[in-house]
Amino acid sequence: MERKISNAPTSEIGKMLAYNKQFVASRGYEEYATSKYPDKKIAIVTCMDTRLVNLLPAALGIKNGDVKIIKNAGAIITNPFDSTIRSLLVAVYELGVTEVMIIGHTGCGVQGMDGAQMLDLMRRRGVDDEHISLMKHCGINLEEWLHGFDDTNVAVLETVDLVKNHPLMPKDVTVSGYIMVSETGELKPL
Repeated sequence: MERKISNAPTSEIGKMLAYNKQFVASRGYEEYATSKYPDKKIAIVTCMDTRLVNLLPAALGIKNGDVKIIKNAGAIITNPFDSTIRSLLVAVYELGVTEVMIIGHTGCGVQGMDGAQMLDLMRRRGVDDEHISLMKHCGINLEEWLHGFDDTNVAVLETVDLVKNHPLMPKDVTVSGYIMVSETGELKPL
């Protein structure tokens, strides 16, 4: 099955692009002006969950320019050389970050995610078995790679351990873990 890549924006993307033109024309960006260096010297690894987009900064009292926020599915790092670790190393060595917060949250969609079920969903959306087999021949266990975690606290603590003990992370960087309550923004240290 041949896949086609479309450059045509969806109606929602089209709406966002139209808004963007108005935003720039009205100079709406001026209130967000800052430098690339985080004022608080903190990097946050958190989940891409939509509930946290505005809640997390509001609950922590952070504004544009205060911190570096790195988002992924589940706020977990599964590979010591993935893009999240790379981003943290850039934040530390190039941008002056001295503290890292790993923030998971309650009701995370990655908790309990089933790799076999995800593969089935991929097949239903048109990914053929040849591509799936290719991944297996490259040494990637897709079911394991796509599997979520069972316990959010454990997943966050494992990520804290991975970052704290990463061979390229300096020992003077503080790394700590938290769980945010998705409904209230309450932050609970682990």
